[in-house]
Amino acid sequence: MIILLLQSWFKMSDGHEVFINQWYDENVKPRAVLQLAHGMAEHSFRYDELARFLLTKGIFMVANDHRGHGKTGENNGILGFFADKNGFERVVEDIKEINDSIHNQYPETPVFIMGHSMGSFIVRRFIQRFHDVVEGVILSGTGGNPGISGKVGKLVAKSQIRKIGNRTESPLLNKLFFGNFNKGFKEAKTEYDWLTRNPQEVQKYIEDPHCGFIATSGFYYDLISGLETIHHHQEVKKINKDLPIFIFSGDHDPVGHNKKGVLKVIQQYKKVGMKNINYTFYKEGRHEMLNELNRDEVMKDIYQWIDKQLENGLNR
Repeated sequence: MIILLLQSWFKMSDGHEVFINQWYDENVKPRAVLQLAHGMAEHSFRYDELARFLLTKGIFMVANDHRGHGKTGENNGILGFFADKNGFERVVEDIKEINDSIHNQYPETPVFIMGHSMGSFIVRRFIQRFHDVVEGVILSGTGGNPGISGKVGKLVAKSQIRKIGNRTESPLLNKLFFGNFNKGFKEAKTEYDWLTRNPQEVQKYIEDPHCGFIATSGFYYDLISGLETIHHHQEVKKINKDLPIFIFSGDHDPVGHNKKGVLKVIQQYKKVGMKNINYTFYKEGRHEMLNELNRDEVMKDIYQWIDKQLENGLNR
């Protein structure tokens, strides 16, 4: 097997250029393509190990650095900023434009989509807005409705935008969002121990210049607005009820409120009539299950779920 990594720039409909990683083998006809949306304050190349594993199973992967993240953000001169207006929806549209290009490149191949953390929120909006463009959805490290704390956060973000502008880093909002995440881990040695029990992976994150940056006040406003939208009952009802979804999380993930928030998402999906939901909670797992001590088990579970959907598709 020859694993090839194609790195390229993709021009969006508004002229903004987005950086894309594409893992493939030109000697193999793909069984499926997985499109991936990464999380906040990280980037798409962190999923290289998953991509290489899936490639051994005949599944290609395409992942972009969102606006304000990774090489896309670096190229644009600002990390932690989406857009001057409707940034969350614009990033969702980026995902759709990349999805269109995947379908153009692989017209006969089933396409799946996966989102981690913030990427899971983007994907949840994507499936509310766009139908019949993916065969299945994988959500990693997602979270529930922030409720009152979200409303408070939005007011603080508005106030920060007035005070410092929408393109300025907001340590206040950063603390408001992440300040409590380490509290459940008494042995924490760094501020990022909530990500994974694997100290090597925590260290890699700390040393990565494209990880852990403080986002702008405008970004936080966009993110909270997106979180509000994806939990609106009327928007959730728009999702295709037959769409297969696989949700996984660590049961010690603070983003998912140690399972509670994730279970609420599952309940909301079931309430609107979604019929094909599988979920797994990994014991003692934290936020980044793909960087956890049992990452091999997690990657295998992702593959097996995709494989099962492909088999079901053949039998339909």
